[in-house]
Amino acid sequence: MATSFFTISLPSPSSFLSSSTSLRPPLPIHLKKRLISFSATSLHSPTTDPPPEVQTFWKWLSDQGVVSPKSPVRPGMVPEGLGLVAQRDISRNEVVLEVPQRLWINQDAVAASEIGDLCSGLKPWVAVALFLIREKLREDSSWRVYLDILPEFTDSTVFWSEEELAELQGTQLLSTTLGMKEYLQNEFLKVEEQILLPNKQLFPSPVTLDDFLWAFGILRSRAFSRLRGQNFVLVPLADLINHSPSITSQDYGWEIKGAGLFFSRDLLFSLRAPVSVKAGEQVLVQYDLDKSNAELALDYGFIESKPARNAYTLTLEIPESDPFFGDKLDIAETNGLGKTAYFDIFLDHPLPPAMLPYLRLVALGGTDAFLLESVFRNTIWGHLELPVSRANEELICRVVLDACKSALSGYHTTIKEDEQLIAGGNLNPRLAIAVGMRSGEKKVLQKIEGIFEKRQSELDEFEYYQERRLRELGLVGDQGEIIFWESS
Repeated sequence: MATSFFTISLPSPSSFLSSSTSLRPPLPIHLKKRLISFSATSLHSPTTDPPPEVQTFWKWLSDQGVVSPKSPVRPGMVPEGLGLVAQRDISRNEVVLEVPQRLWINQDAVAASEIGDLCSGLKPWVAVALFLIREKLREDSSWRVYLDILPEFTDSTVFWSEEELAELQGTQLLSTTLGMKEYLQNEFLKVEEQILLPNKQLFPSPVTLDDFLWAFGILRSRAFSRLRGQNFVLVPLADLINHSPSITSQDYGWEIKGAGLFFSRDLLFSLRAPVSVKAGEQVLVQYDLDKSNAELALDYGFIESKPARNAYTLTLEIPESDPFFGDKLDIAETNGLGKTAYFDIFLDHPLPPAMLPYLRLVALGGTDAFLLESVFRNTIWGHLELPVSRANEELICRVVLDACKSALSGYHTTIKEDEQLIAGGNLNPRLAIAVGMRSGEKKVLQKIEGIFEKRQSELDEFEYYQERRLRELGLVGDQGEIIFWESS
């Protein structure tokens, strides 16, 4: 029987910039903050005085009226690089900084610049990326003191060498990273043809693909989202905030609010401390509890050791060659799905609720195809939430198990070998990410295998649609026996 309805694959790279959160592609971009290292998991005091560029940046903020010697936080050198360090004890939910709108870098800043008209028809992130590149190339940029403290790269897999990427062999993260790099190259070629080459006079020097990747990495790792009226925004000083896996609050701790009566008419970006912090400690936040390790690695260049972050995305599809394609697509769309569905499976979570019904729908055929008739259209999803027939359930088990076996064969190490490397320590941050990703994905695949091996062993014990229907009609007893009605 055909098994083409099940694949382990990734969506087109263009979908990675989608803001959708329901049945999303495996790794959409949610633009936010900055990088940290794999091993940085605790609060640390600053190790050295900030470099001159950071001190100049602080003076610039002071001249702008954003900070003062009494500010709760200031930049400091921490294990992650730069971070926000408490100058005094800070209470939980206390506001630690506020930055006025005139110092934000967003679409409004682009529109007000010399390249605003040129960028008006571009994707928002591309427009802001070009603005960043242009300002970086200008010696007299008004943003110079901020740009000078930005990193040249992060540990995001987008910046990895071929040798480093080879350590990701077999992982979905490798496929996603390569797809992302191809997507960015294509975006750059379009921008180069449409904007850069025809308008050389607006850019101080030629813009390269490396420049474009740099700007993308800055936006991906540092920009804030989920803000009132703002798709994403770079906020100088606030973007120095680092991540802590020990903070589990769903409250993101930042917001846009109106300015005070006597301050200015500017909106303010406000950042709060999610937990109490002692003087000299780093103020940290939770970037996103819902991100998988693959998303963390691609966005920021770190992963966590928590099992909850390990995930694998299964891609299911209704093939157009299916003789019941139209009916199945209609049923899928009626229930919030589509021709292709992506299911993120996390190590410590049960299977997504819609996964088994969708699998059964795609595998439906033969003597079970009557359920696709219009008379069942309003009730079929309820039927699909339970086993339909032995043949249908056996097929989905076999296909999933075959796909997992195939995926596991693509890795060049075992879980035991990965765990020995992790236990041995002395891994550089990027190798630590690669080893952690390999191990995490394989553990999720083994979990999926275990679930469907168990289902396969229980095929004779399930109650299928026909048995349930007979029971509803009173023709089957509690023990499965057939009830015969005798005439009086």
